[in-house]
Amino acid sequence: MNKPQNYIPKKLVTTFVSIAVLLSVLSITVSPALGSSNDGEFLIPGNGYSVDYYRSYGEPTIEASVRGDPEFERGEIADIQIILANKGTIEGMKRLNVNQTLIPDSKEESIALAEMSAEQDCTTAKGIEANLISESDHIHVEPTTTPQIVDELKTGYIQPIKFTIRIDDNTPAGEYELKLPVTYQYQSNVRTDTANAINIGLSSDTVAFTRQYSVQTITLPLKISIKKEPKFEVSKVSGSLKQGSTSLINVTYMNRGETSAEDAQAKIVVMSPLSTSKSTVRLGTIGPGESKTASFNIAAESDAVVKNYSVDSEVKYIDDDDGKTKFSENMKVQMPIEKTESKFSTTMIIGILLALVLIYQIIRVLRNRKKYSENESGDEND
Repeated sequence: MNKPQNYIPKKLVTTFVSIAVLLSVLSITVSPALGSSNDGEFLIPGNGYSVDYYRSYGEPTIEASVRGDPEFERGEIADIQIILANKGTIEGMKRLNVNQTLIPDSKEESIALAEMSAEQDCTTAKGIEANLISESDHIHVEPTTTPQIVDELKTGYIQPIKFTIRIDDNTPAGEYELKLPVTYQYQSNVRTDTANAINIGLSSDTVAFTRQYSVQTITLPLKISIKKEPKFEVSKVSGSLKQGSTSLINVTYMNRGETSAEDAQAKIVVMSPLSTSKSTVRLGTIGPGESKTASFNIAAESDAVVKNYSVDSEVKYIDDDDGKTKFSENMKVQMPIEKTESKFSTTMIIGILLALVLIYQIIRVLRNRKKYSENESGDEND
């Protein structure tokens, strides 16, 4: 009867010890497995349950370039396509001195070679996140197009990504630098799970690896340029409009761009209560910094409201750089309409009335004098 009583405590002690050992191992090694070779394996064995046969020397080398023409125009909203290229290389492999006593040498060497093969993924970039940044006040990156995500980019491969940029109308011509911060992960080391890891259930009975990852952030420069071209503005407007009359309005256009505009023609678009018989005037060639004046005959209706009218205008020209016909951006020409002066002013009316009164008085005096004279003549005859 004493033997069963002594056996039960020993069994309980053994069970508790086993559970304690297992919990101790798990408390050291529990963490998410990144890039595990076995799907569903979420526990990474600690270094005590893995060995390192090889150490690789290499990592991804990410480069970026603009695909296509990197030259853009003022006022343009454009898609800019960027090519990400991975040019990473493995510079070498180092065999580490590892000897698992529980594994035959021939099998262990095969396991080591398998780890060496797995180490070659060190040049693959994973989870790439690229943001395009403009430090210029004239160039803007549409926020809905950044960041761009790439799941994986192996060495020797490229991946196009696309952003949208908006360029202000007043952007000076020249070269600009955009910045592309890129963050990614890469495999920094591979360790082989040992037989002990298999025994406690942290790995399968096949060759399994623990992959360690590092995070890298780099900033890549990208060059774009804004094209040199004519840029027009209305620098002066002279002349005045009056209700019910036609007047000559002079509009001066100035080329504030960097290149000449050949065969330039100015055009205005007027609407009721304004009208014109000729809406286009030839200006000729206008060089950088030069001005030309166009004269337009503008008629205003008699019932036109007295106010400042804003008229649309543009310049059609031939680009001196590429010989193509182009149009300037829309410009506003301010044309105020003044009230027509009355033909008879108040002073004139008063003057006329006074003159009439004076004439009336003179006529009355003359009549009275004539009548008096006639009366005097009649008395003498009597």
